[in-house]
Amino acid sequence: MEQEIQDIMDKIKFLEVSSADLDEIEKAKASGNVLTMKTIYRKLTGEDSSKEKGKKKVTRLGLEARKEDNLSEWYSQVIQKSEMIEYYDVSGCYILRPWSYSIWEAIKSFFDCEIKKLGVENTYFPMFVSRAALEKEKTHIADFAPEVAWVTKCGKTDMAEPIAIRPTSETVMYPAYSRWIKSHRDLPLKLNQWCNVVRWEFKHPQPFLRTREFLWQEGHTAWANKKDAEEEVYTILELYARVYEDLLAIPVVRGRKTAKETFAGADFTTTVESYISASGRGIQGATSHHLGQNFSKMFEIVYENPETQEKEFVYQNSWGLTTRTIGVMCMVHGDNKGLVLPPNVASVQVIIIPCGITANLTKGDNDELISKCEMLKSQLNGIGIKTKADLRDNYSPGWKFNHWELKGVPIRIELGPRDVKNDQVVAVRRDTGDKIIIPKDQVSSKTGDLLKQIQNDLFQRAKSEMDNYTVVSHDWGDFCSQLDQRKIIQAPFCGRVECEESIKKDSARDNVAEEGQPAMGAKGLCIPFKQPQQLEPDAKCIHPNCSEIGKHYTLFGRSY
Repeated sequence: MEQEIQDIMDKIKFLEVSSADLDEIEKAKASGNVLTMKTIYRKLTGEDSSKEKGKKKVTRLGLEARKEDNLSEWYSQVIQKSEMIEYYDVSGCYILRPWSYSIWEAIKSFFDCEIKKLGVENTYFPMFVSRAALEKEKTHIADFAPEVAWVTKCGKTDMAEPIAIRPTSETVMYPAYSRWIKSHRDLPLKLNQWCNVVRWEFKHPQPFLRTREFLWQEGHTAWANKKDAEEEVYTILELYARVYEDLLAIPVVRGRKTAKETFAGADFTTTVESYISASGRGIQGATSHHLGQNFSKMFEIVYENPETQEKEFVYQNSWGLTTRTIGVMCMVHGDNKGLVLPPNVASVQVIIIPCGITANLTKGDNDELISKCEMLKSQLNGIGIKTKADLRDNYSPGWKFNHWELKGVPIRIELGPRDVKNDQVVAVRRDTGDKIIIPKDQVSSKTGDLLKQIQNDLFQRAKSEMDNYTVVSHDWGDFCSQLDQRKIIQAPFCGRVECEESIKKDSARDNVAEEGQPAMGAKGLCIPFKQPQQLEPDAKCIHPNCSEIGKHYTLFGRSY
């Protein structure tokens, strides 16, 4: 009995920590009452089920999994051990610890400032949605219907009408828009909200990348004419590209979604797409949609045209960016030592660690060294470089090196008695491990320059990698071969939904490309705005059974 309980508890813990499929976790839990088993286990053994009998708990600082060998396990370890994420007892939901939330704050600060320059105002709408409002636009909600979470009880009493938790806010916000907009003077209406949404995913959950609850911003704007509305779509998309490229040092492809991947209810969807070389998969970064008059007709959002005195439907856009950004950053830049944070989003850009403190060091010299560390910290913080000094005396310098490398701090400054004597510091780059000796009187300028260099180098390395894995193909056999080599492929495509479905189905493989993931077929990531070359007039669509002419080069790849 004791062993049976232990086996089940261990299995559940392993499945949850390793981000196993939700069905598998629920099946394991269903094999017995978990709380009852824990109680019985304590009575039988006198100890908690989470502890191994006779073994002292050991905290391993470094990563045990290697990124190139087992990406899923590496990712799970790196986001936990770097203190980005804490797992939670509701599967698919995670605690964002300060180290990761500070990155979201950096993104939020940049984007919020930029959209306010465009005249966008922040607002907040309730997270609860009535069934009537949610189902008013059935085509739109069809894509979200399987993921909608419903509140059905109040205490032990069934509610008269279930209330949904927002999966997105078009149907929450637009009834109010119809009341607020009457005249052309009420336009454009530009609102944004920073909030959480819930999509009760039953696919393979991964922190940041696919979760049941996530943070995002969603902008919803209304316009008197189509031209101005469409201009905003591309303006916002460029801001999203800047979030990835300027803040996170991640290159993106700007493009338009295929008909199959266009947001339900939108005239067209634009997107920024990134690439994770470790898995050979593309990932959607953010989307900006032109909704046309589809929603304004559904929700009666009209204004009086001053020239014709007639009622006209407004044109609308919606656009959103999520905490998925953080997961993409971890995947793209992280290595086998842990995170590698781009300086522009790091809450700590420089960590100062005193070295060379031995039994032979006098108290006076020790105090002077600590004082120099504090002074250097104040000096760098004074010029806007986010700096901390790790002065804990219960950890060795070597332990601290590993700890802050795991957390991805861009620069480590080592300061020992010899450095104090020589009026210098030793700076170590997290991304390359290079050591640079910097004279004391140049620390401020050199450190600032080094942070800029690290930011640029991270972007250039990621861009070079993405470029190397992006190919052009005109032949189906070559297309499938390149896909199996973890490439993303630009190929002629007719644009038809049924053809894209055939491409995905026929390019799938039975073998497993990544732990816990199927070798799924190629998905249409986007139609890049920047085409690789002029498409020949008679270029056939890439699928061998399609007789249509290709309209554009379309970027295909396996995707998250």
